Amino acid sequence: MSIFMQLPLPAQGEFKTPGSDDFKFDGLFGIDWLNKPMLQIFIAAVLVFLFWGLSSRNLKIVPGKGQFFAESVYNYIRNGVGRDIMGPDFRRYIGLLVGIFTFILLNNWFGEFFFFMFPTFSNIGYVWGVVAFIFIAYVGAGFKQHGIGYLKKALIPEGVPWFLAFIIVPIEFISNFVTRPLTLAVRLFANMFAGHLAVMVFTLGGAFLLTYSGNIAYNFAGFFSIVFSLVMMCLELFIGYLQAYIFTILAAQYISSSVSETH
Repeated sequence: MSIFMQLPLPAQGEFKTPGSDDFKFDGLFGIDWLNKPMLQIFIAAVLVFLFWGLSSRNLKIVPGKGQFFAESVYNYIRNGVGRDIMGPDFRRYIGLLVGIFTFILLNNWFGEFFFFMFPTFSNIGYVWGVVAFIFIAYVGAGFKQHGIGYLKKALIPEGVPWFLAFIIVPIEFISNFVTRPLTLAVRLFANMFAGHLAVMVFTLGGAFLLTYSGNIAYNFAGFFSIVFSLVMMCLELFIGYLQAYIFTILAAQYISSSVSETH
């Protein structure tokens, strides 16, 4: 199977329900890690750099269509996420938020792009990479803002009596340094994995039933299954956008909580 093609259609009587094994890809050129999701990560990174690099050149007072589109995306994250969530100091983090939004959005939409047909973040290993980057960003922002005092701010909320510290500190540690990255990763992965698996089931199952000979009921069911899979792909475009937006909002909230003066 080509790395950029969907699963091969099963022969009559040999249908196998898609599962987690269909999300695994062999490496290229004898390199195990150089597989389809890794190539998509590279492609998405290059496209994001090119898009924002080219969009920021030769800016005009009266923007053309390309500049208008880029400014609309930028202002959408700048105003709706950065300014509204992070407050007056949002400007220093806008590049991070805009970049992470477009990067995740593109990788999510790869699942609906012909030639790719696989959302990169339905593989949890790549989700952990992005989450680790955000973890370093919000923890690093906290240390930069407060120095070593960030640990006290993150682990001991204001007004907590000293004799409750042995209870509060472990809870706050788990909340800030374990639960946040864990839920951030699982939310993105679970939505991308489940959505793509459902599309695969209806697409391949529909193709199997549509081409089943000697049973008109199966053929009709297969036709409607294919149509429904197309509807689901459109829904997955929205879900891919929504998950990128939620991820960006949470990243902004975590950074904001790290740099704020109060817990």
